[in-house]
This record gives sequence, structure tokens and C-alpha cells, in this order.
Amino acid sequence: MAVESRFVVIRHGAEVKTFMDKKSADEYDRMLDMADNLAEVFAESPVELSDGLAEELSIYLAQKREEVLVALLAKKPAKKATKKVPTPASEPVAEQAAVDKVTSDVEKKAPKAKVKPN
Repeated sequence: MAVESRFVVIRHGAEVKTFMDKKSADEYDRMLDMADNLAEVFAESPVELSDGLAEELSIYLAQKREEVLVALLAKKPAKKATKKVPTPASEPVAEQAAVDKVTSDVEKKAPKAKVKPN
């Protein structure tokens, strides 16, 4: 017999979604809390929104929390990691430097050949 742990998000007495890990369930619950707060802001707005549209919009904005914070200038955008790609011109120079070093090391260690005059 297998035992499974499940985490259920319940809102207003109804089961909304089930998760297999607590972290995901907590994140989803927080997102729904943000959506509820946004719906309250929309209700106080002079713009007329239907209940369905206000709910959809509040959930969308809560899901896009990071982008909304950046748009509101409350958070700086995340820096994208840039990978330095070597240019074709720089590769032969680096390879040649390595070859020169090895050649130099070999020449220092190798015994010098003696040449007999004819």
C-alpha cells in the first residue's frame, strides 16, 4: 500500500487545487491572496469592470507579479546572464600562445645537439 501526501488549497470552503508538495501549494495560495487584494483595488476603481473580468485580471496580474513590480518601478529587472563567446580571431592567438609555451618548455629541458664540423 502506498502513502501519498497531498496539499489542498481551499478557498471559501471549496477545494481549488491539489499539489504534491507544500511549497507549490503555499505559492499558489499566496498568488490567490494577491489576486484577492487586487480585486479589492479594482472594486474601488472608477473603471467599471464586471466581476468575471476583475477576477481574471487580478489573477493574471498576481501570476505576473515580478513583471508588475518591474513595471511599477518597485523592483529592478533581473539581469540576464551573458555568456562570453570567444571570437574566432581570439582562439588562434590563445592556441598559439599555448603552443609557444610548450615549445619553450621543451627547448629548455631537451639536451642540445652537438654538431660536428665537416
